Amino acid sequence: MEEKTEAKTKVLVVDDDKRILQILKLYLVKDGYEVMTAERGDEALDMALSSQPGIIILDIMLPGMDGWDVLENIRRTSDVPVIMLTARGDITDRIQGLDCGADDYIVKPFEPKELLARVKAVLRRAASSAEDTHPVTIGGLSVSLENYTVMLDGKKQEMPPKEIELLYFFVTHPNRVYTRDQILDSVWGYGYYGDSRTVDVHIKRLRDRLGSRPDWDIETVWGVGYRLNIKRNQ
Repeated sequence: MEEKTEAKTKVLVVDDDKRILQILKLYLVKDGYEVMTAERGDEALDMALSSQPGIIILDIMLPGMDGWDVLENIRRTSDVPVIMLTARGDITDRIQGLDCGADDYIVKPFEPKELLARVKAVLRRAASSAEDTHPVTIGGLSVSLENYTVMLDGKKQEMPPKEIELLYFFVTHPNRVYTRDQILDSVWGYGYYGDSRTVDVHIKRLRDRLGSRPDWDIETVWGVGYRLNIKRNQ
């Protein structure tokens, strides 16, 4: 009787530096992943859509099509986890990547072992999210991670995946105060080493999109963090 072997997670690594591709492939294969590589953005997009990898490690500066455009095109049809890989570490770049739908962001130079830890953390978080994606409704707002949709008073709201995940976190944990670090851990994952200002920026954008609500709001608890406050009827 044949033993069933567990399918390996397929990783697409995209970088125009052959040395980085070789090193990452070596570490990932040794850790049990199946690895595909691409050196051009347009090639990477074709592989991402046709081969359906379980996670993508995506450099920003690429020939053919840059990483931002690759990510934007991928997000039109897929929520595959994506870790952005770049030589630039400015907070603006990190926020841009997360706004575009990236799941994590790592700056060159980096230790391959750190990247492996990030890959595992992002995959764990993606698996956890997939297990609990039922729509949640609060006062005219409905948020679903099953198909990444937000409905407000019956109208669909267009917003980046990370904002949807942040909003889902709040509506599934109402009336509880969370620090910025707790929100980063829960929404961005334990493998994310970004600036806590990322949370402030995303919450500001959620408030701008959703406006003032009579029955709930995302409240700042000064000196602590944030909470989704369900307002009681007067």
